[in-house]
Amino acid sequence: MDQLIEKFPAQLAEALEIGEAANLTPHTESINKVYVAGMGGSGIGANFVEEFIVDECRIPYLIGKGYDNPAFIDKNTLYIASSYSGNTEETLTALSKIENTGAKIVCISGGGKLIARAKEKGYDFIQMPGDWPSPRACLGYSLVQQLYVLYKLDIISRATIDQLKGAIDLIKYDQDEIKNKALKIAALIKGKIPVIYTTDRMESVAMRFRQQVNENAKFLAWHHVIPEMNHNELVGWRDIYENLAVIYFRNKDDFKRNAVRMDINKEVISKYCDTIIEIYSKGQSLVEKSIYFVHLGDWISWYLADLRGVDALEVNVIDHLKGELAKVN
Repeated sequence: MDQLIEKFPAQLAEALEIGEAANLTPHTESINKVYVAGMGGSGIGANFVEEFIVDECRIPYLIGKGYDNPAFIDKNTLYIASSYSGNTEETLTALSKIENTGAKIVCISGGGKLIARAKEKGYDFIQMPGDWPSPRACLGYSLVQQLYVLYKLDIISRATIDQLKGAIDLIKYDQDEIKNKALKIAALIKGKIPVIYTTDRMESVAMRFRQQVNENAKFLAWHHVIPEMNHNELVGWRDIYENLAVIYFRNKDDFKRNAVRMDINKEVISKYCDTIIEIYSKGQSLVEKSIYFVHLGDWISWYLADLRGVDALEVNVIDHLKGELAKVN
């Protein structure tokens, strides 16, 4: 897993090349909404895209993570099915339910049944390298291709795509510093349950880090966002919690009132938790800052796995779940 994380900048660069070379056919109908179906490491890419394009995209962009689809999907919908393995049960099932709606369907995958179905049905598809052993390590591939789909179908400009080039340089040249910081943070939170907070504009960063702690470090964590948590979860801080570590992902240009909220939160929570860590982003754009946090969080999760003596790649319980599901018709 550490080798896969190390290759993240190169993966993003390769993903840009794949996206540039992708050919998509124009839809015969006007597109007035976008729906993305994807799970886990493939689905989280859609969450990042949603945050990156919110100031530009003028049509609804929605994400589904399950077997079902909303009733609004029709001939004016761009439907993106994203599965790195191409065999994700939920995504394949959801796709099968909308194939007669007339929606513009684009599949993004490393192979498997999803690419086979796209070829059989004549759907547009973008195929990524399928030889990476862990879908969660392939965020760069799915994230970038989803952006290219939107760009090539004239839903967004290429501004976000161009910002990724700066993000690649940032994490590539700061790799050693990022790893050193990650190791120090991992040592601070070892043996504690991470409680992850950030602003609502960066929830995908918190979600990604939580998932990486779950899968790589084999440990529970939770996340929430500001300002929403100020209306509920903050009240739950009433007792001393020695087994928790609170981590704030912050930006120097966070919306002023959210920054003040974080400061007040920290003051309140410090009465009940001794381990509070603030991490500030690097970069100019939201894209650069988010990618920086992703890379830092991935390294933290790997160092946690190393400190805990667990195999970051192993996901036996998920394999067990899939095996048991395979027995059910």
